[in-house]
Amino acid sequence: MLKGLAIKPPILGRISIGKIIEKNGRRLPQKDDEFTLTSQVQSRDGWVLHPLNDVLRNGQGGKLRHIPIRLLFNEPDLNFRADYSLFDRITGRPLCVGNGETCKRLTRDGVQSFACPSPDGCSLAQGNACKPYGRLNVTIGDDDPLGSFVFRTTGFNSIRTLTARLQYFNAISGNRLAYLPLDLRLRGKSSRQSHSSPIFYVDITVRSGMSLEAALLEAKELESIRQSIGFDQSALDHAARQGFSNGAFEESEDDTTAIVEALFPVHEDQPSAIDLQAQLEVHAKPSLAQKLESQAALYNDKPNA
Repeated sequence: MLKGLAIKPPILGRISIGKIIEKNGRRLPQKDDEFTLTSQVQSRDGWVLHPLNDVLRNGQGGKLRHIPIRLLFNEPDLNFRADYSLFDRITGRPLCVGNGETCKRLTRDGVQSFACPSPDGCSLAQGNACKPYGRLNVTIGDDDPLGSFVFRTTGFNSIRTLTARLQYFNAISGNRLAYLPLDLRLRGKSSRQSHSSPIFYVDITVRSGMSLEAALLEAKELESIRQSIGFDQSALDHAARQGFSNGAFEESEDDTTAIVEALFPVHEDQPSAIDLQAQLEVHAKPSLAQKLESQAALYNDKPNA
């Protein structure tokens, strides 16, 4: 295994609350009151929709507000990882990641460990630079039992609710979290901070149409079936934990666009995450005109024969 590279669950697509819209010639993120399932392919018009997006949406009258899911692991913190994260605002690369007690920080001397006082008491976190950041991996459908869709969030409501639900479901099921039939559900609330406007967050519930007792019974039956054919859930959890711990940071360069979109939403007078990514690519790769100009300058600088 390559050291320094976190081995994460294979990703088939993304789950988001919102989309990228075109406004005044610019592409901006827009919050929504429903889920959107996208692939990992991005076009000029934004993320390409996953085929399951329309399948699930058509079964709910056009609004995708709950998604039937299962979880990959029995251990809650393998399915949902949350921490305080400081990312480079332009590149989306992780600079410092901590849990409020300790953190790993990228320095000139490499990755080092420090005390993490949480964003309120950290000098690097001033200006809302360090944020809570959670990643949830779930399976949707039966095509790939080990492939997952990822939901990224910086919202305290989603992080708090998802953490509690996973711990509670794991407790009452007797450590059978990976066998439970569940729903990823969108909920709304208002607060004084939102000025009575709705705030949407993500929750996990028992599968629609099932009672808690029926879900627990199905989990026991599925566990028995998998064990009878040699499916080792404990070994899978152990392999996942080893994979996550293999890298100093979970996120890689492939995730930068999605990270910038999730952590740094923009206003109309700011460049969007896609615009910033395009700027990075322009700076990283010289255009054809720049190449020709460089060749011409090199030719003109040569001494006459």
